[in-house]
Amino acid sequence: MLTISFTPSLVATIKLTPSTRPAAVSATLNSELKFSQSTTDGAFRKAILQAGPPETFALKTVQEFIKPQKQTKLAQDENQLLENMLRTLQEWWYSSAVQSGEEIMLYGKSIDDVDEMQGVIPRLLDVVLYLCEKEHVEGGMIFQLLEDLTEMSTMRNCKDIFRYIESKQDILGKQELFARGKLVMLRTCNQLLRRLSKANDVVFCGRILMFLAHFFPLSERSAVNIKGVFNTSNETKYEKDPPEGISVDFNFYRTFWSLQEYFCNPASLSNAPIKWQKFTASLMVVLNTFDAQPLSEEEGAENNLEEEATTFNIKYLTSSKLMGLELKDPSFRRHILLQCLILFDYLKAPGKNDKDSSESMKEEINSCEDRVKKLLEVTPPKGKDFLHSIEHILDREKNWVWWKRDGCQPFEKQPIEKKTVHDGAKKRRARWRLGNKELSQLWKWADQNPNALTDSQRVRTPTISDYWKPLAEDMDDSAGIEAEYHHKNNRVYCWKGLRFSARQDLEGFSKFTEHGIEGVVPLELLPPEVRSKFQGKPSDRSKRAKKEEMRSTSHQVEESQIATPASEMEGEGIRADAEASVAVMDTDVSAATGNNSQGAPQPQNQMNIKSKALIQMLDKKLGN
Repeated sequence: MLTISFTPSLVATIKLTPSTRPAAVSATLNSELKFSQSTTDGAFRKAILQAGPPETFALKTVQEFIKPQKQTKLAQDENQLLENMLRTLQEWWYSSAVQSGEEIMLYGKSIDDVDEMQGVIPRLLDVVLYLCEKEHVEGGMIFQLLEDLTEMSTMRNCKDIFRYIESKQDILGKQELFARGKLVMLRTCNQLLRRLSKANDVVFCGRILMFLAHFFPLSERSAVNIKGVFNTSNETKYEKDPPEGISVDFNFYRTFWSLQEYFCNPASLSNAPIKWQKFTASLMVVLNTFDAQPLSEEEGAENNLEEEATTFNIKYLTSSKLMGLELKDPSFRRHILLQCLILFDYLKAPGKNDKDSSESMKEEINSCEDRVKKLLEVTPPKGKDFLHSIEHILDREKNWVWWKRDGCQPFEKQPIEKKTVHDGAKKRRARWRLGNKELSQLWKWADQNPNALTDSQRVRTPTISDYWKPLAEDMDDSAGIEAEYHHKNNRVYCWKGLRFSARQDLEGFSKFTEHGIEGVVPLELLPPEVRSKFQGKPSDRSKRAKKEEMRSTSHQVEESQIATPASEMEGEGIRADAEASVAVMDTDVSAATGNNSQGAPQPQNQMNIKSKALIQMLDKKLGN
């Protein structure tokens, strides 16, 4: 007899509008009948369970049974048909595994199969995962199968299913799959967390949370408590009436555990001054007790049960009989003091409760926080290191607070795509208000600060020595600076330096034509071996320039003699005048020589030599 299993797709199809219901129902029924017949024959099951990797037969098997219009990718109705076939096949295998009493992830695996270590259901999931990864089928199909499998399974089998999910998390987290199935996977994990016990299944809950942290990006809003809502349902129950026959300070016991009511909901303290006063009074009693009963290093080492896994509990026991022992436990004290720091950090959060909290309340928070930190510092073992780690964590917590208030902006930044400019297209130049970027920015600063242009400290012109000091260091061979990094290769630097020298050091500026930019550097900045190079005699270039100057002077004299007709009397007069001028020049030469011996400038001697040469040339012309 042929049976039909009504899949969720069939139920959804029956709920269509009356106009489209008959055709849609008939099409879905035909697909269900077709699949039921194929599963009865076992052809589809055998094709799925072929030996070898899925890439060798998966796509071929789908094409044989679905017969898609395209060869590599299924259409929407074809994807729905394949999904119905796979979900029904998975459900059939799961029912068979339950009836046989085997674990569902190991069902169908033979004992003799040494190489094949998977059951039929993991094999089916691998085939579907390959098809989804290669985009042959809808990407969310694998997530839908996993959700169906976890909903049908017990918590014992769910651990094996989730172990398979963890082994495939790198493939499931790919962008093409993650975008299609992230909501289904989030729903699956949340359903598992609701079914698990937070007290007995702590490790499994932690595995699920770690998977979600790896599977979803850090900026996923679904994992962030945007509004900062506290879990007020987490109540700490303790004894209200004193027990009989036990010598314990019951008032301290009740005061101590009453602090958990405020730690559970810190927001209630910011809006109620009376509650804040009660909290501070109770906290002072507890801190005074901690001060009165300090722990030594020996006691801390003996009573520290933090590293033993057997003593791990989600919450401490609140029995009044254990109050004395808990006060001697350093980890117990640290937990209470750490809760105080977390509460103070919440009340001091930037931008929170600024209007509600008064100045006196802020001072009390600071004083209590300092006292709590001192107690943490003296609590063994390694109190200072523990306090330093806690302060670092709380300081980083401020960044998370600001990030959530800014709307949880994504941390990942996509690379900027550079737009390619075509050869024929011209780049549009940026327009500035005052012609260029620097002037426009300077004008903007002047609007914001009227003294921006008149302030004497705004820009300082350096002295010649300060400006040329980097180039002088480059010229020192002992510095070992490579030639390509010398300042003389910087044209802007050289141009500015020449402007400074032209205004402040004209003598150094005149050396530029002879020695280049290195000759402009003041001699006192140069090392001795380099300084001698620029203190030597004039080069051949300067001598050649002087000779050319004398030659041009003689040509000018010849031209003046030819152009001016003179008689013999005029020649004698000129000769007499020339002799008189020679006598004057001789006097000047002797005076200049004396001045030279006393440190007169060298250019005066050069002028005297030129005058003598001019007189000799005149004598020759007049003698002719």
